[in-house]
Amino acid sequence: MTEVSRIPQHVTIIMDGNGRWAKERGKERVYGHYEGVESVRACTEAAVEAGVKYLSLYAFSQENWNRPQQEVESLMKLFFKSILEERSGFMNNGIKFVVCGNLEPLSEGLREQILECMEATSGNSRLTLVLFINYSGKWDIVQAANRFIALNPGKEIDQAGLESCLATRGIPDPDLMIRTSGEQRISNYLLWQCAYTEFYFSPVYWPDFRREEFNKALEVYAGRDRRFGGVK
Repeated sequence: MTEVSRIPQHVTIIMDGNGRWAKERGKERVYGHYEGVESVRACTEAAVEAGVKYLSLYAFSQENWNRPQQEVESLMKLFFKSILEERSGFMNNGIKFVVCGNLEPLSEGLREQILECMEATSGNSRLTLVLFINYSGKWDIVQAANRFIALNPGKEIDQAGLESCLATRGIPDPDLMIRTSGEQRISNYLLWQCAYTEFYFSPVYWPDFRREEFNKALEVYAGRDRRFGGVK
């Protein structure tokens, strides 16, 4: 495993390839999403063991509403079921649960489940697990600008002010972004926050991305030379 000093504080993952994984096995796309929950558990456990403090997952983008209605409905049911089932595990393992995104379009039941889980785990500090639901990077920047203007009428927007209004305020920017399934783009995700994030693209579909693959990404990160625009 990597040296402690080289462990990223915040790892974020674009969980990609669930549908293709299922299709290659002759199953419906939703089967891949359900299998992907096991990868979430495995990577969360690996993150805790490695000493990662923040693990965030891109679960549902604003653009994902354009998917077939049956798939969207299945995903929403999966979110509800998973949050309900994992809540006790979060408490037992000291995991703080946070959701970022525009929650208004979600069902009342799902919103209540999310808020209840966030409140119940708010005192935990071993790992913060952030789920991005109905999120988009462009939406985040626009809502942050509008929020800043509303809170500071007549004041010019500055970088620190805008950052304080982002959906991720209070969460450090990602040190490492992982995207699975071989795709090499960030798909309107954390556009502001990933200015100096290291990217790791894995060919492995998300349902097969477990502890070994997660640790492999940490090893690659440990070998990166992060200069943040400067010279060493």
